[in-house]
Amino acid sequence: MRLMERYDAVVVGAGPAGSTFAKIAAEGGMEVLLLDKKKEIGSPVRCGEGIGDAWVSRVWPQGIPSACIGARISGAIVFAPNGKSLCIRASHTTGFVLERKIFDKYLAVEAAKAGAHVLARTMATSLIKEDGRFTGMRLKHMEEEFEVKTDLIVSAEGMEARIAREAGFQSLATLYDVDTCVEYEMADLPCEDLIELYFGSIAPRGYAWVFPKGNQLANVGIGVGGLTGANPKKLLDSFIEKNERFRKAEVIEVKGGVISVGEPVKEKVKDNLMVIGTAAHLVDPTHGGGIGLAMESGIIAGRVAVKAFQKKDFSKKHLMHYEMAWDAREGNKLEKRLLLRKVLEKLNDDDYSNIIGEISADDLQKVLDGNYKSVVAKVLLKHPSLLKVLSALL
Repeated sequence: MRLMERYDAVVVGAGPAGSTFAKIAAEGGMEVLLLDKKKEIGSPVRCGEGIGDAWVSRVWPQGIPSACIGARISGAIVFAPNGKSLCIRASHTTGFVLERKIFDKYLAVEAAKAGAHVLARTMATSLIKEDGRFTGMRLKHMEEEFEVKTDLIVSAEGMEARIAREAGFQSLATLYDVDTCVEYEMADLPCEDLIELYFGSIAPRGYAWVFPKGNQLANVGIGVGGLTGANPKKLLDSFIEKNERFRKAEVIEVKGGVISVGEPVKEKVKDNLMVIGTAAHLVDPTHGGGIGLAMESGIIAGRVAVKAFQKKDFSKKHLMHYEMAWDAREGNKLEKRLLLRKVLEKLNDDDYSNIIGEISADDLQKVLDGNYKSVVAKVLLKHPSLLKVLSALL
């Protein structure tokens, strides 16, 4: 193992955010060290692995290699508690279910090809602070401990965000703003090229899902609100047992974790420090998806870091350009999605059934695009009793 004593940037976490940042920064001429505490980058998987085609076009325009793709998706079907469903289907690919173990490693390889130094099974144990500013990190690679100096520390650690918290970032989510998830990868489960979403008391303050992965494989999971007291594993097992289609399916992998579905971390930069991806709670509050958002944050932060490197200015004032660019690009959208989540969590089974039975596929697409008012008005004409709950979206 060959390491330099000093790097222009040290990135903690080689997920989609960290690896994308490392690639951008290395392409900009920076000496970058990309660390990951896991012995194998990309494993274990902790998410449903879905990403929309629009996100891919935006954050990875060169396209995702076929080896990283489990299945191509052409739409979604949403199920109400009473069995009613609503389907959105396109004639083209609208998204992908990835093989995250392969995809995350691919992104790390791309960062390495760009010139970043990549080191797995390496823990960032603590920060080094000198004369009031952070100047480096203490690391542990397997049993070897050492220090590196750096001008910029980037937390891409995911929900744990231990280094970010040590640096003073308010990255610890409240129980109200987290969902707890359990997911099985299941074999011998025929699926269409649609993601399936199930709402209602089956998953309090969350939903159940089936994400096809091709070759009769699928991710089947449930996420529930952190304060509901619900046990996601028991709910998932019950969901599977009650559904005849799972009778022959077998569990080949168990996954789980927690995800922030609240507001993004307000302060994302300090002198010599940046927080990106899930560590900054950059996640869609309605469904917990964050791959595209993580990569976009890595791109924006990476470009700002390159300019800081060129100007030799890693002050908070300069790094704030990342925060401002992010807020301009995604801030309003995520605020709207958070508002929608807070409305959805107040609905009961009858409410879900009435709404899904009333709206069309075009209406659902409007909601997904953040255009709520006309759809809410349509629902209220038939179900005025929902006014108190839905009025926040008007």
